[in-house]
Amino acid sequence: MTDESSGITSQEVTDEELELDLTLRPRSLYEFIGQEAIKEQLRIFIEAARKRGDVLDHVLLSGPPGLGKTTLATIIANELGVNMCATSGPAVERQGDLAAILTNLEPKEVLFIDEIHRLPRMVEEILYPAMEDYKIDIMIGKGPGARSVRLELPGYTLIGATTRVGLMTSPLLTRFGVSCRLDYYPVEDMEQVVNRSAGILEIEMDGSGSGQIASRARGTPRVANRILRRVRDYAQVEAEGVVTGEVAKRALTLLQIDEVGLDVVDQAILTAIIEKFGGGPVGLKTLAAAVGEEPDTVEEVYEPYLMQLGFLKRTPKGRVATPRAYRHFGLDPGASGESLF
Repeated sequence: MTDESSGITSQEVTDEELELDLTLRPRSLYEFIGQEAIKEQLRIFIEAARKRGDVLDHVLLSGPPGLGKTTLATIIANELGVNMCATSGPAVERQGDLAAILTNLEPKEVLFIDEIHRLPRMVEEILYPAMEDYKIDIMIGKGPGARSVRLELPGYTLIGATTRVGLMTSPLLTRFGVSCRLDYYPVEDMEQVVNRSAGILEIEMDGSGSGQIASRARGTPRVANRILRRVRDYAQVEAEGVVTGEVAKRALTLLQIDEVGLDVVDQAILTAIIEKFGGGPVGLKTLAAAVGEEPDTVEEVYEPYLMQLGFLKRTPKGRVATPRAYRHFGLDPGASGESLF
């Protein structure tokens, strides 16, 4: 995925940013802000499993990127008082890779698989008995002398995270006993996230400064934390280190993030649909080529937020800009092919 000029929504981050992300992540359900219904469900299920001395049922966490799926997986392991083994769907290429991970798990340990929808189908099939019966079948040898050996696994909890539930197979989906979908955060929760992170990073900031960042953070804590760090940099150079509402506004203008959180790529997507394709419909691959992005990036990173704002519709014929998108740019919804700037 490409690195946008604002550096805010890119999936590629530096080692320093990754370290800061880990520092800012909450470590318990109490510290985790927002997603109240999900937190209450998990609290009850975790407490029930601990009282029974049993393993927690397998958990599926879904939702757009940056909402806290990995953080929640870590919190679940912390609340259970067990270790967590982490991997991702694309990293597990062969059945033997997954078998090695499963057979090395300790009793009640948590196995976290990020992007679980990207597990190869042959590898995924090993998970079925591993999740249901805590057993796996592996083949030893090749040719006529090959034989199947069934291995017993300790009781464990699989936590899967995905941004694309629709790409998961039904046999895998139905084996998760707990399914939680994270949604974008309201501005009130985002302000709490920004204030908490500012406290950890020792940033001097007033309420209007945190409000400006929260309202433009796309309802996503990961984005809020990245914006906060960039606004901090601006404040240190241009405003004696104090983040006020006016300082935050100037910094966000410099980052090319508008009042509803659209960055240069969001605006390029809407501009392309309206200017180049008469408001749509336009196919995903054509639209991605027009803005110089990968189709998966457009579909998974940018479109969900544009759809949540009501600026974009997905139709059987392609993507369409809504009247609200036209009005956001100060255009008549009946306009098509008109220059936005």
